[in-house]
Amino acid sequence: MSTRALFLPIAVATAAVALILTADASSAETPDLSTLGWRWPVDTVQVVEPFAAPAHAYGPGHRGIDLVLHGAAVLAPAGGTIAFAGPVAGRGVVTIDHGGGLVTTLEPVEPRATVGTVVHGGDVVAAQSEGGHTPSGVLHFGVRLDGNYINPLLLLGGVPRAVLLPCC
Repeated sequence: MSTRALFLPIAVATAAVALILTADASSAETPDLSTLGWRWPVDTVQVVEPFAAPAHAYGPGHRGIDLVLHGAAVLAPAGGTIAFAGPVAGRGVVTIDHGGGLVTTLEPVEPRATVGTVVHGGDVVAAQSEGGHTPSGVLHFGVRLDGNYINPLLLLGGVPRAVLLPCC
């Protein structure tokens, strides 16, 4: 039997073991974010643009979800501290630091809370505004975990948790 013929089964077995060990370790370390008690930042939920993860840090994608804003109030999706409230590139933005590496961004809005204000889930933090990439009457809701954008639906129970199974 050639060396190449022996190498392939060993490489496949090694990769399978590494995948199983990695899956077990990551599932033990990754919290189920949907159990944190988050709520929608709008009263009536209608998603008009879903999250689309970029292939790499600077790649194209949609780093959040866009929601129809049926009322004027924009609500804190969970408790935290207002980290930023003001204009960015011609549109109003509110950023809330929720602790544990979770940060949300709501835009375009007219801030109703100031930096340093402690808020609870459901508190009014902003009002509807215009600007940015969203059409009129639409709110962009972005979430970062440890600096990386994640799908907000993970916090709202809208995405089933992935389960990695060994193959072959």
